[in-house]
Amino acid sequence: MAISWRPWVNRRYQLDKMTLGELVVAYLTHYSILVYFATAAASIVLTVHTAEGWAGPLAAVAVTLLVYPAAEYFLHRFVLHGRFLYKSPLTAKVWKRIHYDHHADPHDLAVLFGALYTTLPTIALIALPVGWLVGGVAGAFAAFATALLLFAGYEFCHCVQHLPFTPKNRWLREIKRRHLAHHFHNEQGNFGITSGLWDRLLGTFYEHPREVPRSPTTFNLGYTAEERERYPWVAEASPSEAELAARRTRRAA
Repeated sequence: MAISWRPWVNRRYQLDKMTLGELVVAYLTHYSILVYFATAAASIVLTVHTAEGWAGPLAAVAVTLLVYPAAEYFLHRFVLHGRFLYKSPLTAKVWKRIHYDHHADPHDLAVLFGALYTTLPTIALIALPVGWLVGGVAGAFAAFATALLLFAGYEFCHCVQHLPFTPKNRWLREIKRRHLAHHFHNEQGNFGITSGLWDRLLGTFYEHPREVPRSPTTFNLGYTAEERERYPWVAEASPSEAELAARRTRRAA
């Protein structure tokens, strides 16, 4: 696949067919990543302009670094893997976009990236109050910038986890191995994308697939045929499970 400097024009990317270089170009030119970087830069400027000293902003940065792994875990486990969103016609398509499509086709880069209409408000709702409590207005901007950069880093790590590439860094290798087990063996564990801390604390961590049974719902997240009939809104906008399985089989061949 030749690298284009307009990589998102009339193209779709499958991570299992990409090189690291192709991923870097696609990542750095995706509109969501550009928005995160631009918004983080603006927040840093606002931090500088509103700060009366560095203690508050630095404390806000530190607290954000501590809070981030917990937010990553709890949102992934209880919101993205929760079954309440697909049970309402008001939120079914949101759930389809933000997580069902990714598990149905884990290598589709377009749906791996979070949707801005969900990620930006969520980051703001978590980071801004935390930063404000610690460091006032400047702390809020500092926390928001930190959270945006952390999330951009999370998105890159997540991409690498689905790439046919073995990282030299041990930490990257380990989080990649556990995340692939989450997708292809049992999705009810290893919810942390960049950290296994909260999985360990709450009993959802597993090191090797042999430690837990294989799940029949890794690709549909529990949105089974029975659930499709009862709550049809995601199904109406999605291929059938048989078609999705056939696509995965053709791609693996």
